Amino acid sequence: MFLIDTSRNGQPVYNAMINQSLDAYLINDLRLEGHGLICYINDPAVIIGLHQNAYAEVNLNYMRKHNIQLVRRTSGGGAVYHDRGNIIFENIVVGNTDGFRNFKQIGEPIVAALHDLGIQEAEVRGRNDMAIAGKKFSGMAMVKTKNAYAAGGTIVFDLDNDVAQHVLTPDIGKLESKGIKSVDARITNVKPYLPEKYQNWTSEDFKNYLLCHIFGVDKVEDIPTYHLTDQDWAIIDARQEAKFATKHWNFGQNPGYANYVSHHFKIGTVSFNFNVTDRKISEIKIFGDFFTAGDPSVIEKALVGVPYNFDAIKDALSKVDIDNNLSPVPVADLAALIMKIL
Repeated sequence: MFLIDTSRNGQPVYNAMINQSLDAYLINDLRLEGHGLICYINDPAVIIGLHQNAYAEVNLNYMRKHNIQLVRRTSGGGAVYHDRGNIIFENIVVGNTDGFRNFKQIGEPIVAALHDLGIQEAEVRGRNDMAIAGKKFSGMAMVKTKNAYAAGGTIVFDLDNDVAQHVLTPDIGKLESKGIKSVDARITNVKPYLPEKYQNWTSEDFKNYLLCHIFGVDKVEDIPTYHLTDQDWAIIDARQEAKFATKHWNFGQNPGYANYVSHHFKIGTVSFNFNVTDRKISEIKIFGDFFTAGDPSVIEKALVGVPYNFDAIKDALSKVDIDNNLSPVPVADLAALIMKIL
Protein backbone atom coordinates (compact mmCIF):
# COMPACT_ATOMS: atom_id res chain seq x y z
CA MET A 1 0.00 0.00 0.00
CA PHE A 2 1.25 3.51 -0.81
CA LEU A 3 0.15 7.14 -0.52
CA ILE A 4 -0.55 9.27 -3.59
CA ASP A 5 0.42 12.86 -2.81
CA THR A 6 -2.16 15.21 -4.37
CA SER A 7 -0.40 18.47 -3.48
CA ARG A 8 0.72 20.74 -6.32
CA ASN A 9 4.09 22.47 -6.29
CA GLY A 10 4.36 21.53 -2.64
CA GLN A 11 1.03 23.14 -1.73
CA PRO A 12 -2.24 21.37 -0.81
CA VAL A 13 -5.11 21.64 -3.30
CA TYR A 14 -8.44 22.69 -1.74
CA ASN A 15 -10.47 23.03 -4.94
CA ALA A 16 -13.19 20.39 -4.63
CA MET A 17 -13.81 20.30 -8.38
CA ILE A 18 -10.21 19.18 -8.92
CA ASN A 19 -9.98 16.89 -5.91
CA GLN A 20 -13.20 15.02 -6.67
CA SER A 21 -12.02 14.28 -10.21
CA LEU A 22 -8.69 12.77 -9.19
CA ASP A 23 -10.07 9.26 -8.77
CA ALA A 24 -11.16 9.20 -12.43
CA TYR A 25 -7.63 10.05 -13.54
CA LEU A 26 -6.02 7.61 -11.12
CA ILE A 27 -8.09 4.56 -12.08
CA ASN A 28 -8.52 5.30 -15.78
CA ASP A 29 -5.21 6.86 -16.82
CA LEU A 30 -2.34 6.72 -14.33
CA ARG A 31 -3.31 3.25 -13.08
CA LEU A 32 -0.52 2.64 -10.58
CA GLU A 33 -0.55 -1.10 -9.89
CA GLY A 34 -1.56 -2.05 -6.35
CA HIS A 35 -3.32 -0.28 -3.50
CA GLY A 36 -2.93 3.49 -3.34
CA LEU A 37 -4.55 6.01 -1.01
CA ILE A 38 -5.32 9.70 -1.45
CA CYS A 39 -6.39 12.00 1.37
CA TYR A 40 -7.33 15.66 1.05
CA ILE A 41 -9.40 18.58 2.38
CA ASN A 42 -11.82 20.73 0.35
CA ASP A 43 -12.95 24.31 0.45
CA PRO A 44 -16.76 24.70 0.98
CA ALA A 45 -18.61 22.58 -1.58
CA VAL A 46 -21.60 20.30 -1.95
CA ILE A 47 -20.66 16.97 -3.50
CA ILE A 48 -23.48 15.08 -5.20
CA GLY A 49 -23.57 11.50 -6.43
CA LEU A 50 -23.22 10.50 -10.08
CA HIS A 51 -26.95 9.74 -10.51
CA GLN A 52 -28.44 12.55 -8.42
CA ASN A 53 -30.57 15.48 -9.57
CA ALA A 54 -28.76 18.59 -8.31
CA TYR A 55 -31.93 20.66 -8.51
CA ALA A 56 -33.72 18.33 -6.09
CA GLU A 57 -30.89 17.66 -3.65
CA VAL A 58 -29.46 21.04 -2.64
CA ASN A 59 -30.38 24.66 -1.98
CA LEU A 60 -28.82 26.23 -5.06
CA ASN A 61 -29.79 29.78 -4.10
CA TYR A 62 -28.03 29.46 -0.74
CA MET A 63 -24.97 28.01 -2.45
CA ARG A 64 -24.71 30.87 -4.92
CA LYS A 65 -25.13 33.46 -2.16
CA HIS A 66 -22.36 31.91 -0.04
CA ASN A 67 -19.97 30.99 -2.90
CA ILE A 68 -20.23 27.25 -2.26
CA GLN A 69 -19.19 25.01 -5.16
CA LEU A 70 -21.45 22.31 -6.57
CA VAL A 71 -19.39 19.28 -7.60
CA ARG A 72 -20.56 15.96 -9.03
CA ARG A 73 -18.38 12.98 -8.14
CA THR A 74 -17.77 10.01 -10.40
CA SER A 75 -19.40 7.49 -8.02
CA GLY A 76 -22.91 6.97 -6.68
CA GLY A 77 -24.11 7.89 -3.21
CA GLY A 78 -25.81 10.91 -1.73
CA ALA A 79 -25.20 14.64 -1.38
CA VAL A 80 -22.75 15.81 1.29
CA TYR A 81 -21.39 19.17 2.37
CA HIS A 82 -17.61 19.66 2.59
CA ASP A 83 -15.59 22.41 4.19
CA ARG A 84 -12.14 22.53 5.73
CA GLY A 85 -13.51 20.64 8.72
CA ASN A 86 -13.80 17.49 6.57
CA ILE A 87 -11.24 14.92 5.51
CA ILE A 88 -11.77 12.93 2.33
CA PHE A 89 -10.01 9.61 1.77
CA GLU A 90 -10.06 7.31 -1.26
CA ASN A 91 -8.51 3.92 -1.82
CA ILE A 92 -7.25 3.62 -5.40
CA VAL A 93 -6.99 -0.07 -6.23
CA VAL A 94 -5.64 -1.32 -9.56
CA GLY A 95 -5.31 -5.00 -10.42
CA ASN A 96 -7.46 -6.78 -7.83
CA THR A 97 -11.11 -5.73 -7.60
CA ASP A 98 -12.28 -8.38 -5.12
CA GLY A 99 -12.92 -5.65 -2.54
CA PHE A 100 -15.35 -3.70 -4.72
CA ARG A 101 -18.66 -3.06 -2.87
CA ASN A 102 -17.07 -4.06 0.46
CA PHE A 103 -17.64 -0.89 2.47
CA LYS A 104 -16.76 -2.60 5.72
CA GLN A 105 -13.28 -3.30 4.40
CA ILE A 106 -12.58 0.33 3.52
CA GLY A 107 -14.14 1.71 6.70
CA GLU A 108 -12.41 -0.57 9.20
CA PRO A 109 -8.97 1.16 9.09
CA ILE A 110 -10.65 4.47 9.98
CA VAL A 111 -12.65 2.89 12.78
CA ALA A 112 -9.53 1.16 14.12
CA ALA A 113 -7.72 4.52 14.23
CA LEU A 114 -10.60 6.01 16.23
CA HIS A 115 -10.65 3.05 18.61
CA ASP A 116 -6.98 3.67 19.38
CA LEU A 117 -7.91 7.24 20.31
CA GLY A 118 -10.40 5.84 22.82
CA ILE A 119 -13.51 6.34 20.69
CA GLN A 120 -14.84 2.83 21.16
CA GLU A 121 -18.36 3.69 19.90
CA ALA A 122 -17.04 4.15 16.35
CA GLU A 123 -18.32 1.52 13.89
CA VAL A 124 -19.02 0.71 10.26
CA ARG A 125 -22.78 0.36 9.94
CA GLY A 126 -25.57 -0.04 7.41
CA ARG A 127 -24.91 0.08 3.70
CA ASN A 128 -22.04 2.55 3.54
CA ASP A 129 -21.82 4.63 6.74
CA MET A 130 -19.50 5.00 9.71
CA ALA A 131 -20.99 6.22 12.98
CA ILE A 132 -20.17 7.12 16.58
CA ALA A 133 -22.78 6.32 19.20
CA GLY A 134 -25.38 5.89 16.47
CA LYS A 135 -24.61 9.18 14.71
CA LYS A 136 -23.11 9.25 11.24
CA PHE A 137 -19.70 10.82 10.76
CA SER A 138 -18.85 9.33 7.36
CA GLY A 139 -20.56 8.28 4.15
CA MET A 140 -18.65 6.11 1.70
CA ALA A 141 -18.85 5.61 -2.07
CA MET A 142 -17.22 3.50 -4.80
CA VAL A 143 -16.68 3.57 -8.54
CA LYS A 144 -15.27 0.78 -10.72
CA THR A 145 -13.71 0.63 -14.17
CA LYS A 146 -12.00 -2.25 -15.94
CA ASN A 147 -9.79 -3.93 -13.31
CA ALA A 148 -9.61 -0.94 -10.97
CA TYR A 149 -11.80 0.89 -8.49
CA ALA A 150 -11.83 3.90 -6.19
CA ALA A 151 -13.45 3.55 -2.76
CA GLY A 152 -13.54 6.07 0.02
CA GLY A 153 -15.55 8.61 1.90
CA THR A 154 -15.88 11.84 3.82
CA ILE A 155 -14.94 12.06 7.50
CA VAL A 156 -16.83 14.81 9.29
CA PHE A 157 -14.23 16.10 11.74
CA ASP A 158 -15.14 19.72 12.52
CA LEU A 159 -17.84 20.56 9.98
CA ASP A 160 -19.96 23.74 10.14
CA ASN A 161 -23.29 21.98 10.69
CA ASP A 162 -25.31 25.20 10.39
CA VAL A 163 -24.17 25.65 6.80
CA ALA A 164 -24.68 21.95 6.05
CA GLN A 165 -28.24 22.11 7.30
CA HIS A 166 -29.03 25.13 5.12
CA VAL A 167 -27.44 23.86 1.95
CA LEU A 168 -28.58 20.23 1.88
CA THR A 169 -32.14 19.37 0.91
CA PRO A 170 -32.36 15.67 1.76
CA ASP A 171 -34.90 13.31 0.27
CA ILE A 172 -37.88 13.29 2.64
CA GLY A 173 -38.70 9.65 1.97
CA LYS A 174 -35.18 8.59 2.93
CA LEU A 175 -35.25 10.56 6.17
CA GLU A 176 -38.66 9.23 7.11
CA SER A 177 -37.62 5.65 6.36
CA LYS A 178 -34.84 6.00 8.92
CA GLY A 179 -36.97 7.78 11.51
CA ILE A 180 -34.95 11.01 11.24
CA LYS A 181 -36.44 14.50 11.20
CA SER A 182 -33.51 16.73 10.27
CA VAL A 183 -30.07 16.74 8.71
CA ASP A 184 -28.50 17.75 12.00
CA ALA A 185 -29.99 14.78 13.87
CA ARG A 186 -28.16 12.21 11.77
CA ILE A 187 -24.65 13.73 11.61
CA THR A 188 -21.92 14.25 14.20
CA ASN A 189 -18.42 15.68 14.16
CA VAL A 190 -15.59 13.44 15.32
CA LYS A 191 -13.72 16.20 17.18
CA PRO A 192 -15.99 16.38 20.27
CA TYR A 193 -15.24 12.69 20.93
CA LEU A 194 -11.47 13.15 20.96
CA PRO A 195 -9.66 12.92 24.33
CA GLU A 196 -9.07 16.32 25.89
CA LYS A 197 -5.36 16.33 25.01
CA TYR A 198 -6.28 16.21 21.29
CA GLN A 199 -9.01 18.85 21.33
CA ASN A 200 -6.65 21.39 19.78
CA TRP A 201 -6.16 19.22 16.69
CA THR A 202 -6.92 20.84 13.34
CA SER A 203 -8.35 18.86 10.42
CA GLU A 204 -4.79 18.64 9.04
CA ASP A 205 -3.54 17.21 12.36
CA PHE A 206 -6.29 14.60 12.35
CA LYS A 207 -5.62 13.72 8.70
CA ASN A 208 -1.95 13.15 9.46
CA TYR A 209 -2.83 10.98 12.46
CA LEU A 210 -5.10 8.80 10.29
CA LEU A 211 -2.44 8.40 7.61
CA CYS A 212 0.26 7.44 10.11
CA HIS A 213 -2.09 4.96 11.80
CA ILE A 214 -3.18 3.37 8.51
CA PHE A 215 0.42 2.96 7.30
CA GLY A 216 1.86 2.06 10.70
CA VAL A 217 4.48 4.81 10.77
CA ASP A 218 5.37 7.66 13.12
CA LYS A 219 5.62 10.43 10.50
CA VAL A 220 3.84 11.09 7.21
CA GLU A 221 7.27 11.47 5.61
CA ASP A 222 7.90 7.76 6.29
CA ILE A 223 4.96 6.63 4.14
CA PRO A 224 5.81 5.16 0.70
CA THR A 225 4.53 7.91 -1.62
CA TYR A 226 3.93 8.65 -5.29
CA HIS A 227 3.95 12.40 -6.00
CA LEU A 228 1.78 13.64 -8.87
CA THR A 229 4.05 15.03 -11.60
CA ASP A 230 3.70 18.04 -13.91
CA GLN A 231 2.63 15.62 -16.63
CA ASP A 232 -0.08 14.18 -14.34
CA TRP A 233 -1.35 17.69 -13.58
CA ALA A 234 -1.41 18.63 -17.27
CA ILE A 235 -3.81 15.75 -17.95
CA ILE A 236 -5.89 16.54 -14.85
CA ASP A 237 -6.18 20.18 -15.97
CA ALA A 238 -7.26 19.12 -19.46
CA ARG A 239 -9.97 16.85 -18.02
CA GLN A 240 -11.19 19.72 -15.85
CA GLU A 241 -11.65 21.95 -18.87
CA ALA A 242 -13.29 19.25 -20.99
CA LYS A 243 -15.59 17.72 -18.37
CA PHE A 244 -15.25 17.99 -14.61
CA ALA A 245 -15.36 21.79 -14.32
CA THR A 246 -18.28 22.18 -16.75
CA LYS A 247 -21.81 23.12 -15.76
CA HIS A 248 -23.13 20.24 -17.86
CA TRP A 249 -21.26 17.69 -15.73
CA ASN A 250 -21.83 19.20 -12.30
CA PHE A 251 -25.40 20.46 -12.61
CA GLY A 252 -26.75 18.18 -15.30
CA GLN A 253 -30.20 18.93 -16.64
CA ASN A 254 -33.38 19.07 -14.60
CA PRO A 255 -35.95 17.35 -16.84
CA GLY A 256 -38.86 18.99 -15.02
CA TYR A 257 -41.25 16.21 -16.06
CA ALA A 258 -44.75 16.26 -14.57
CA ASN A 259 -44.48 13.18 -12.33
CA TYR A 260 -41.89 12.64 -9.60
CA VAL A 261 -41.81 9.57 -7.36
CA SER A 262 -39.14 8.49 -4.90
CA HIS A 263 -38.56 5.67 -2.45
CA HIS A 264 -35.70 4.59 -0.20
CA PHE A 265 -34.88 0.93 -0.80
CA LYS A 266 -32.15 -1.12 0.88
CA ILE A 267 -29.80 -0.21 -1.99
CA GLY A 268 -30.50 3.51 -1.58
CA THR A 269 -32.98 6.06 -2.86
CA VAL A 270 -34.44 5.53 -6.34
CA SER A 271 -36.42 8.35 -7.97
CA PHE A 272 -38.27 8.52 -11.28
CA ASN A 273 -39.16 11.78 -13.04
CA PHE A 274 -41.45 11.10 -16.00
CA ASN A 275 -44.23 12.22 -18.32
CA VAL A 276 -47.26 10.24 -19.43
CA THR A 277 -48.74 11.03 -22.85
CA ASP A 278 -51.75 9.19 -24.31
CA ARG A 279 -51.54 6.78 -21.35
CA LYS A 280 -47.96 5.80 -22.18
CA ILE A 281 -44.64 6.78 -20.58
CA SER A 282 -43.24 9.34 -23.04
CA GLU A 283 -40.13 10.53 -21.14
CA ILE A 284 -38.47 9.18 -18.01
CA LYS A 285 -35.29 9.80 -16.03
CA ILE A 286 -33.86 7.83 -13.09
CA PHE A 287 -32.12 9.58 -10.19
CA GLY A 288 -30.86 8.38 -6.82
CA ASP A 289 -27.99 7.71 -4.46
CA PHE A 290 -27.64 4.05 -5.42
CA PHE A 291 -24.33 2.51 -6.53
CA THR A 292 -24.03 0.76 -9.86
CA ALA A 293 -21.26 -0.09 -12.30
CA GLY A 294 -23.90 -0.36 -15.05
CA ASP A 295 -25.96 2.09 -17.07
CA PRO A 296 -29.35 3.21 -15.68
CA SER A 297 -30.24 4.73 -19.06
CA VAL A 298 -30.82 1.15 -20.30
CA ILE A 299 -33.78 1.01 -17.92
CA GLU A 300 -35.04 4.42 -19.03
CA LYS A 301 -35.01 3.37 -22.70
CA ALA A 302 -36.91 0.17 -21.87
CA LEU A 303 -39.72 2.17 -20.27
CA VAL A 304 -40.30 4.79 -22.98
CA GLY A 305 -43.49 3.98 -24.90
CA VAL A 306 -44.71 1.47 -22.30
CA PRO A 307 -48.42 1.74 -21.30
CA TYR A 308 -48.81 3.42 -17.94
CA ASN A 309 -50.15 0.46 -15.99
CA PHE A 310 -48.58 -1.86 -13.44
CA ASP A 311 -48.46 -5.04 -15.52
CA ALA A 312 -46.98 -3.39 -18.61
CA ILE A 313 -44.29 -1.59 -16.58
CA LYS A 314 -43.44 -4.75 -14.65
CA ASP A 315 -43.17 -6.70 -17.90
CA ALA A 316 -40.85 -4.07 -19.45
CA LEU A 317 -38.62 -3.99 -16.39
CA SER A 318 -38.44 -7.80 -16.33
CA LYS A 319 -36.67 -7.71 -19.68
CA VAL A 320 -33.87 -5.49 -18.36
CA ASP A 321 -30.91 -6.43 -16.16
CA ILE A 322 -31.99 -4.40 -13.12
CA ASP A 323 -29.32 -5.84 -10.81
CA ASN A 324 -26.40 -4.74 -12.98
CA ASN A 325 -27.80 -1.46 -14.33
CA LEU A 326 -29.32 -0.19 -11.08
CA SER A 327 -28.91 -2.48 -8.07
CA PRO A 328 -30.88 -5.45 -6.74
CA VAL A 329 -34.47 -4.20 -6.37
CA PRO A 330 -37.62 -6.30 -6.98
CA VAL A 331 -39.15 -5.45 -10.35
CA ALA A 332 -42.61 -5.36 -8.81
CA ASP A 333 -41.48 -2.71 -6.32
CA LEU A 334 -40.08 -0.49 -9.07
CA ALA A 335 -43.28 -0.84 -11.07
CA ALA A 336 -45.34 0.01 -7.98
CA LEU A 337 -43.18 3.09 -7.38
CA ILE A 338 -43.70 4.37 -10.92
CA MET A 339 -47.45 3.78 -10.51
CA LYS A 340 -47.33 5.66 -7.17
CA ILE A 341 -48.76 2.69 -5.28
CA LEU A 342 -45.65 1.61 -3.34
